[in-house]
Amino acid sequence: MSVNPDLAGRVFPPTAPYLVGREKVREFARAVFADDPQHTDVDAARALGYADLVAPPTFAMVIQDLTLQQLLAEPDSGIALERTIHAEQRFRYTRPIVAGDELTGRLSVTGVRAVGKGAMVTSEAEVTDAAGAHVVTATSILLIGGDE
Repeated sequence: MSVNPDLAGRVFPPTAPYLVGREKVREFARAVFADDPQHTDVDAARALGYADLVAPPTFAMVIQDLTLQQLLAEPDSGIALERTIHAEQRFRYTRPIVAGDELTGRLSVTGVRAVGKGAMVTSEAEVTDAAGAHVVTATSILLIGGDE
């Protein structure tokens, strides 16, 4: 296995705060074909009881990507991006992401499992708001191919 098994249990520092902007929510909604008005129309979102635009559920990937960049940058990880496939993704929400949120992610590697010559790396990004309250946990499984 080319991936460092000692990655399991590693916890990374929190990311810099990410301010969720209205236009980013709208752009993301268009990109994923989320056409519900709560994603693009502030009045529609407020009519549903939200303070601002509601991000589509997969928007959490924007924050999780910041945490995964930390993992990929680890010099001892053994993870080569050119041999990596994003195999699985899950989200567990406490509340939706809303424009105006200031979010921080903290990545934990929860598992490294050998698969043939490669490995599966499971990680969880805990995303919290400016008050430190949980917003979403984004779980990702990366499949990393082994060396030839």
